[in-house]
Amino acid sequence: MVGMAQWTVSDDPAATLAIAGLGSCVGLVVYEPQRKIAALAHVLLPDSRAAMEVRQPAKFADTAVPLLCGALTERGARPDLLVAKVAGGARMFRSPGPELALGARNVDAVMAALAAQSIPILASDVGGTVGRTIRFHVGTLALEVASRDPRASRVIL
Repeated sequence: MVGMAQWTVSDDPAATLAIAGLGSCVGLVVYEPQRKIAALAHVLLPDSRAAMEVRQPAKFADTAVPLLCGALTERGARPDLLVAKVAGGARMFRSPGPELALGARNVDAVMAALAAQSIPILASDVGGTVGRTIRFHVGTLALEVASRDPRASRVIL
């Protein structure tokens, strides 16, 4: 289980990487399908530039993507084979102002950071107004998305 602003990496085919209670945060999985090496980050905020210092690089979209890519390549993943799956980024509060649309800003920042690294997004389940719990199964490369609304729960292959 990966907590807020935390991350993990695994090459164990029996491992399940999970985040419970994603609201406006984004669960970001970057992996190399051939070697079945995966990394998961619980991204809270879109941009680290306003931070005095970045002690937890998984906290920000712009630092989480390079962090995961580096961890994967250190374990033998080929950078040109990395792909991603993304979930979360819900709008948890109703407000007319964009400052509370943190979920959408997080999703946009994660997408931009992945594009900057030329990492294709194979699947996503983002936006909406309902929180999610995700589980990424390293052995099958499947992302399971569950929400409070059982009709919205599904497996993303």
